[in-house]
Amino acid sequence: MKPARQQNSTNHLPSISRRLLLKRVGVLGLMAGVASLIPACGWTNAATRTRTGVGSQTPLRGEVIDLAISETRFILDGRTAMAMTINGTIPGPVIRLKEGQDVTLRVTNQLTETTSIHWHGLLLPPEMDGVPGVSFGGIEPGTTFTYHFPVRQSGTYWFHSHSGGQEFLGMYAPMIIDPQEPEPFQYDRDYVVMLSDWTFEPPESALANLKKLNGYYNFQKRTAREFFADIARSGLLPTLANYLSWDRMRMDPTDFADVTGYTFTYLMNGLSPNGNWTGVFQPGERVRLRFIDAASMTFYDVRIPGLKMTIVQADGQNVQPVVVDEFRIGPAETYDVIVEPVGERVYTIFAETMDRSGFARGTLATSQGMSGEVPERRPRPLRTMEDMGMSMEGMDMPGMKHHSSGNGMQMPDVVAQGEMPRVKAADDKSNMDHVQHGEGMQEMQSMDTGTDGHDHSTIPGAEPVKHGPDDHGTGNQTVAEYSQNRFGEPGRGLEHSDRRVLLYTDLKSLAPYPDQREPEREIELHLTGHMNRYMWSFDGKKYSEAKEPIRFRYGERLRFTFVNDTMMEHPLHLHGMWMHLENGAGAYLPRKHTVVVKPAERVSVAITADAQGRWAFHCHLLLHMEAGMFRVVEVAGEEGARPS
Repeated sequence: MKPARQQNSTNHLPSISRRLLLKRVGVLGLMAGVASLIPACGWTNAATRTRTGVGSQTPLRGEVIDLAISETRFILDGRTAMAMTINGTIPGPVIRLKEGQDVTLRVTNQLTETTSIHWHGLLLPPEMDGVPGVSFGGIEPGTTFTYHFPVRQSGTYWFHSHSGGQEFLGMYAPMIIDPQEPEPFQYDRDYVVMLSDWTFEPPESALANLKKLNGYYNFQKRTAREFFADIARSGLLPTLANYLSWDRMRMDPTDFADVTGYTFTYLMNGLSPNGNWTGVFQPGERVRLRFIDAASMTFYDVRIPGLKMTIVQADGQNVQPVVVDEFRIGPAETYDVIVEPVGERVYTIFAETMDRSGFARGTLATSQGMSGEVPERRPRPLRTMEDMGMSMEGMDMPGMKHHSSGNGMQMPDVVAQGEMPRVKAADDKSNMDHVQHGEGMQEMQSMDTGTDGHDHSTIPGAEPVKHGPDDHGTGNQTVAEYSQNRFGEPGRGLEHSDRRVLLYTDLKSLAPYPDQREPEREIELHLTGHMNRYMWSFDGKKYSEAKEPIRFRYGERLRFTFVNDTMMEHPLHLHGMWMHLENGAGAYLPRKHTVVVKPAERVSVAITADAQGRWAFHCHLLLHMEAGMFRVVEVAGEEGARPS
């Protein structure tokens, strides 16, 4: 085993060189030219290796498991590209382990560049975590790195590259860990449903395009027809005020995904919607579906029309069962659900992207070759003043219509249309004109309780918190004037659904979490970004500008509070330790490895700092991480400080 290299002082994440970029672009052009001349299956070539296969549900087991990282030709809907694969498939092979075992995973790098494997959500020694530049040197070309660690948990997890844009190119795979004790629910069949996204563009090209034009992939912007429809619905002056407000902020209310279906094909278990992955069941069976969002940049809204889904695990952890019709899953999250198909019906597993620019889909049926009906597509949503953290003044105007969000909240029509009367641009120190909407305005207060039954007043950040004087400088395009916990909301685009949508406040651990201490201190971290420059950061500083790690004291119980100053959702992932969502569940706070923070949201998690060493903490939108939304968390202290 090679010794781990020390992190350099410039805090640069591993990136892909210009030479490798040119190589990839050249190979893409070559493969596109020859794809039509060569049969789509069964061919091999010494220079391009073999055609990639679709990941199998048949798992790899044992005390020693061998994995090979290589470049492989990937053919999708008649187009060909080079992928980076684990054991030659997309996704890579399912690894199935047993809680309590010691496992050895030998990873051989057959690429011409450094690679790595990170075991997402697993509790293990930092040198086994697989993040180059933090506590691990990477796997050099032509070498084998041996990961060895005890398996200390159970549930549904996954693993992926943590080097450059390799995850973008296909390096991800599921991991299932069976528990030592019987599970508290029953099922007859068990399928992994791994969602991902694929583009024939190299990741460096996608990042460069967004640097040039932040809306490069957004082909769902508001049109002239929509402008006139808004006038007809709301009147000329309010509509003009709305459009001018967005224009002054240099933002777009249709901005839900940096990279969209314009270039992405959305995959389910490595297959496009045309490929139609199918899981087979027998009538009367209970089927467990292990959903994993392995996408580089995509949030999915998942439903199975005609079937209720019972959520039994979140991020590999047992939760008190929740019956839903739909759930939103962010990159790196996992949800295990149990469904009970009836008779000879054919069911569609439908994963629609949050921006509605595309979807992944599969089928549950009694035999292969069947295909379920694709549900009617929903219109793309719009951002609102709430997403921007605006002052809620003016929300109780005479004559203003309100409508139900479908989750117990009342929202005015102007909010649904994206109305936003107040905003401050962080990089514009002048006072902006505030658009007002009448007199006699009252501030809309949050509800103390929601339909989930929680007392929301016990959730940190349940009441709106006004932003302080710090705007985090030029690294932050806007400042959310108010931030507030939004765990009780399903997310933009789902608020008007007549279906039962999963909320973070629905999640309760099956058993009380072991460390019931109150947090001793709080660390507040702002999620910041500048969309026009495509810069992403924490507290206005990219990773390369951060001089010191975030420091935890070994054994302490602390509160980590995230304040989202941006207009984007961010799935935040902490390596090495659990985050307990402070969602009002009392002694049953659910624990997660990845937490989605909505725009203008203030989210708190409780952490027991029980893992010494250096750990990565970052946004799991790959291009956000590459653009600077990354930090190192360092846990230091005496061994005796660890709680019993």
